[in-house]
Amino acid sequence: MKIIRLLLLASATFVFQTAIAKPTLPLFYEINLNDRADDQFKVTLRVDGLTADNAIYQFAATAPGTYQIMDIGRYVRSFKALDAKGRELKTQHVSTNQWKFEQPEKVRTVQYSIAETWDTPVTEHKPYNMCGTSIEQDHALINGQGVFGFPSGMQAAPIEVKIDYPAEWMVGTALDRNAKGYFTAPNYDRIVDSPILLGRLTKATTKVAGADVDVYTYSKTDKIKSEQLLTNMQAMLNAAGQFLKQLPVKRYTFLYHFEDQSWGAWEHSYSSEYVIKEEEFSKKLADDMTSIAAHEFFHVVTPLNIHSEIIQQFNFETPTPSEHLWLYEGVTEWASDAMQLRGKIMDLPTYLDEQTQKIVYDKSLDTTYSLSKLGLTCYTDEGQRQYGNIYARGALVAGLLDIRLLELSKGKRGLREVINELAATYGPDKAFSEKDFFTTFTQMTYPEIADFFNRYVKAAEPLPFKEYYSKLGITYIPSISTGEKTTWLGMKPAFTDGKFYLTKLADPLVKAGLQENDEWAAFNGQPVSLESVGKIQEALKQLKPGDTYDVTVRRNGQESTVKSTMLEKEAVKQYVFEPAAQATPEQLQLREVWMQNL
Repeated sequence: MKIIRLLLLASATFVFQTAIAKPTLPLFYEINLNDRADDQFKVTLRVDGLTADNAIYQFAATAPGTYQIMDIGRYVRSFKALDAKGRELKTQHVSTNQWKFEQPEKVRTVQYSIAETWDTPVTEHKPYNMCGTSIEQDHALINGQGVFGFPSGMQAAPIEVKIDYPAEWMVGTALDRNAKGYFTAPNYDRIVDSPILLGRLTKATTKVAGADVDVYTYSKTDKIKSEQLLTNMQAMLNAAGQFLKQLPVKRYTFLYHFEDQSWGAWEHSYSSEYVIKEEEFSKKLADDMTSIAAHEFFHVVTPLNIHSEIIQQFNFETPTPSEHLWLYEGVTEWASDAMQLRGKIMDLPTYLDEQTQKIVYDKSLDTTYSLSKLGLTCYTDEGQRQYGNIYARGALVAGLLDIRLLELSKGKRGLREVINELAATYGPDKAFSEKDFFTTFTQMTYPEIADFFNRYVKAAEPLPFKEYYSKLGITYIPSISTGEKTTWLGMKPAFTDGKFYLTKLADPLVKAGLQENDEWAAFNGQPVSLESVGKIQEALKQLKPGDTYDVTVRRNGQESTVKSTMLEKEAVKQYVFEPAAQATPEQLQLREVWMQNL
């Protein structure tokens, strides 16, 4: 999952797999989208043969790749079970996400209504919109964990879904249909892994490395069409095909939703979904969408084909973190840029500027927070405050790992080649050991890689940009004085769990009454939110040193407003990468190898 670059928060990693035991009893769901009046999904489940082992109906506490608590049970508005004659059976709401059947063996029908997540207020843990659900008059968005539950012990049961919707609507999803026209999934994990976008959509198709690729787009006022997006991303898709040699899927689906808010994207094994604010179509918009899509598309490799048992046997009841988030998201973010560089879509200066931006983001957070720790704490408030760095520091570390592998192999084998080997070794149905993966990777490569992991993934030593990029004949300069002055806000806003917080406060702001990690509630009286932050940024850019503005913060449930002053500091170019004017033949040779697929 990847939230818009402004926030670098996110992306989601997602893999579906069956549980250890695979029940054959099917679950048949029906959703009535012809009734959309109250922003609730009306769901009916037909089932037979439940036992005491299936007495709990489970809604998702989280979903793979979101790395956030979702507690979907909070959105349930009605819930009842019926017997074969339509008589209501007793149920009990036993926890946030669980309902208990008193007589499971008599249950034949489960009926419930569940509110959409987009427009339903909650006090905490609001699901990211690209991971949520929405119902409007001309379209609907279904992310499976936001609509479907399952009886305990039946996570691996096959599923059929009938959706009743207006005849003029189009449906975009990676799910297959059976002869009856019902959507099918081999298990609950796959239904969660397969978002469904329905409504007034446009569609475009192409082929990439033998795989069928579909693009479906909802655009609120029809400003953006699927064909426009696909035309712009075609070169990126071709570069991805070259980078991966062969796509590990036969079909892939892009789902674009352009309406009133920008949230970002959530990747899945066979599809990805994008929630972006609608604007007039432009080359910049198309390029931004292609850049985000490059990240999401690479997830067909990891974690679909490279994942640990924690991902393979996902626990929807109790969130369980993985230490290897650096692999699922960090390596993917690196690959999204590397494949564009090697496919000649992105030139070297642009690639190096991407590294600079990632270093800036990394330095804005706690640089002592290791990638391993980030993975293991991603479901906590502490981890969420650092989460965006998996796309910054995670990608930076992956880039350094690529250089180190190329150096040790004398230019014959980089991170791309090792990733492709891992995908061939494991694949969708075979998990690597969560505990032993660092050792496995090292045994596949070189003993020196163990030291790399110990220093830069398990620990958080300063990253060796100067040393490593010099091997490519590229200089790295941490800071260059410009002799000029620039305005300075004096703080770093951070986005966590749907809220903005103020961090890294300058002394004048502390003296004015602000405290580290205050929730940022308003700017000059305007509430701060994902929807308003763009306008607030533009307003801040207009301020000059000495100009004042009001910052309203929320602390311990109380709001207070502090008058702040725009500060000034020396303008410094930071974290600069430049090709060396006097690079040696050996450096140039390794750089040439580094810039191509081997």
